[in-house]
Amino acid sequence: MCSSILRLSVVLLALAACQWQAQAQAQAPAPAPTGPANLTGILDKAGQYTTFMRLLGSTEVGNQIANQVNTSTEGMTVFAPTDNAFQNLKPGTINSLTTQEQVQLVLYHVLPKFYSFDNFETVSNPVRTQATGNDGEVFGLTIVSIGNRQVNVSTGVITTQLNNALREKSPLAVYQVDKVLLPNELFGAKSPKTAPASSSSPKSTDSKAHAKAETPAPVGASAADTEANGAFAFKSLGMTVVAVVGLITTALLF
Repeated sequence: MCSSILRLSVVLLALAACQWQAQAQAQAPAPAPTGPANLTGILDKAGQYTTFMRLLGSTEVGNQIANQVNTSTEGMTVFAPTDNAFQNLKPGTINSLTTQEQVQLVLYHVLPKFYSFDNFETVSNPVRTQATGNDGEVFGLTIVSIGNRQVNVSTGVITTQLNNALREKSPLAVYQVDKVLLPNELFGAKSPKTAPASSSSPKSTDSKAHAKAETPAPVGASAADTEANGAFAFKSLGMTVVAVVGLITTALLF
């Protein structure tokens, strides 16, 4: 009798425990789904990318990335310069750029493909950026992996290293860079503009010489020459007359 009661109690307790567990699971909130990659949120959380975030906003490149990164099959990679990187630029470097050039500068820090540190080992240079093709320019980067998660990035103007991965998960990779990536197309040595053919200068010199050669002598000089020639002719005539008179006199005397 006692054993039957004990067994019944155990069964009731087991049923109650199962019911309590089922209710607890039903009331527990479901895990939140993973949200889309948020570049601004990543940079804001890191805390030292205020200038870059401001440029992302003013150029609207941030919105472009937000719209494309979660729909692109290739993903995206962003090189994020720190605030110190911008402070190390010459004063006025960013403000001297036109609005279009600022857009190109920011797009130059974005690659239209997801790259992990391992992917950089097999990358083909030059690497296209989101600025590639703007105004027909290359806007490419030279990226060289030297192993052990160390990667050098060169623009032709500066070279820097990827120091820290703020995010390295598809579809978005974000890497810290301690220098602003200055594209050669905007900050490289400008090729000297071809000077227009200066044929006018020699021509002008030749014209002056030619004009000088053809210019008639001044009036004063012509008058002086005429007077001198007249005096010479008059003197010659006088000598001829004297000679004739002398001959006639000699003939009369003899």
